[in-house]
Amino acid sequence: MSPRILLSGDALGRLNQLFKRVSSVNKSAGPFDALLCVGQFFPDSEDQLAELNDYIEGRSKIPIPTYFIGDYGVGAAKILSAVARDSANLGFKMDGLKVCENLYWLRGSGQFLLHGLCVAYLSGRQSSSGQQFGTYSQDDVDSLRAFSEEPGIVDFGVTKRAAASGIPSGMPDPIIGDATISELVAELKPRYHIAGTIGVYYDREPYVNDGASHVTRFIALAKVGNKEKQKFIHALSPNPASKMSVAEICAKPSNTTLSPYSFVEETGSGNGAAKRSADSGSDTQYWRYDVSKKRQKHGDGEGLCFKFVSSGSCPRGEKCHFRHDADAREQSVRGVCFEFLNKGKCERGEDCKFKHELQEEGKGFSSGSGTGTGSLNRSKECWFCLSSPSVESHLITSIGEYCYCALPKGPLVEDHVLIIPIEHLPNTLSLPPECEEDLSRLQRSLQAYFKRQGKEVVFFEWVSKRGTHANLQAVPIPSSRASSVEQIFSLAAKKLGFTFTSVKNENSLEGRRLLGMHLDRNQSLFYVEVPGGTILSHIVEENEKFPAQFGREVMAGLLNMADKADWRNSQLTKDEETNMAAKFKSRFKEFDPNT
Repeated sequence: MSPRILLSGDALGRLNQLFKRVSSVNKSAGPFDALLCVGQFFPDSEDQLAELNDYIEGRSKIPIPTYFIGDYGVGAAKILSAVARDSANLGFKMDGLKVCENLYWLRGSGQFLLHGLCVAYLSGRQSSSGQQFGTYSQDDVDSLRAFSEEPGIVDFGVTKRAAASGIPSGMPDPIIGDATISELVAELKPRYHIAGTIGVYYDREPYVNDGASHVTRFIALAKVGNKEKQKFIHALSPNPASKMSVAEICAKPSNTTLSPYSFVEETGSGNGAAKRSADSGSDTQYWRYDVSKKRQKHGDGEGLCFKFVSSGSCPRGEKCHFRHDADAREQSVRGVCFEFLNKGKCERGEDCKFKHELQEEGKGFSSGSGTGTGSLNRSKECWFCLSSPSVESHLITSIGEYCYCALPKGPLVEDHVLIIPIEHLPNTLSLPPECEEDLSRLQRSLQAYFKRQGKEVVFFEWVSKRGTHANLQAVPIPSSRASSVEQIFSLAAKKLGFTFTSVKNENSLEGRRLLGMHLDRNQSLFYVEVPGGTILSHIVEENEKFPAQFGREVMAGLLNMADKADWRNSQLTKDEETNMAAKFKSRFKEFDPNT
């Protein structure tokens, strides 16, 4: 049975009215599995704080699990500060921080499964002030951009503000439409884009997505209790994309329009808009607000392209309105603030996590060295950095001087392990010598541990040019299947249209050094160490579509557990994770080089 989801516009603290309506709909047309609230959740005035606190403190009950993103308004800072400090909410929790029974705060940005539906969200309003609540940062946007590279289709894209595609004809798009969300939605391509703050209910006809087979539907919801009696509650019961057939995903209704995000040439009218529809007619309702116009006021068209600076490439190519500056990208890699590079100053000041001065070669953060304050500051938000408040310490099983071991979220098998550098480094192939030795010791110890159980171990790593915190995955397999690992990875590569480069070396450390010597930090790389010493590697070309979970997907097939190819299908409770980690530490203690 398909999940049944309710959607709501800006609550504005009118929770009695909201939940009375939810209870009524749930009774007459339910039961519903969850409620997603977009727009502003907290009230505009202190008069409604008592009503809000009745729910927060448990005197009034919330009828169904409710998730909200509009984390601003009267009372928000006080309530959410306490929520963030709650020990039960520490760690990397993309599926919501619990506020009270049946109420969950979707903080910042993230992606999670809700009754099988893939939900991506961006909370709050755009701001460069570094506010703790009510705003989203460039880091939040970049995190969602990274998810767009993952395999699979996003079912719900939930934002507080509308993108340009969600503006009804005649409304002042430059005031309401959010340029950043426009670009983000164009990349994520959700099946449903849900937003608030327009003040009206608006269900846009579906539009095709550039580079994807499925369509997107945009739904804007009005404010709860609005005087105009505009619709503020909407019900959906979609099948998760992961369970749909190819034919169902590719189906396009007869009223489908072209993508409002397709980049078009300027019309010369000076208003930054271009009209287009699904045919050659002039349907003025479906037009794309030219995002570049909004940005050009900061640099007369000579500003830096964020996409190029952050990733080294831009899909718009020569049609891009902004500069593709290799020197600026190099400075960004060394930890210099993008806003500082683009404007010469940064409004965030001391709240900014990045440098506000140009860096010389070898100085500051770089994807090769990982040193300097840029790296240290990034670690505050990284759930692999031991200094981060987001680290899930209950999963850690062994800590050395330079590397540590931890169990992953959603393990493929019981003894699935990650080897992680303590320093925020982008990959394990270009480690300092002492760190390399530490990693090699852990590899040898794991091999000995698994051999005692009649197993071999497969090590693999996805090295992203985005430079996230490195982690080498170690997955045990029955010894009887060890001889087929190389063949299965090669067959999987063939299906994707590439061939692995093979390095055969009985000394794993030497093989890794050879591979690291040819590593270009501006390229992504996948490699796997198969039992016997062979290392298979593949450099991902600029425009190549490569699944970031390739290694796990192949291993899931090898172990006849295809349903676990997606880590989200293997998620455990915190208690289960804690028990699993304790059992592993106990069994591994004899082999652990750090005990």
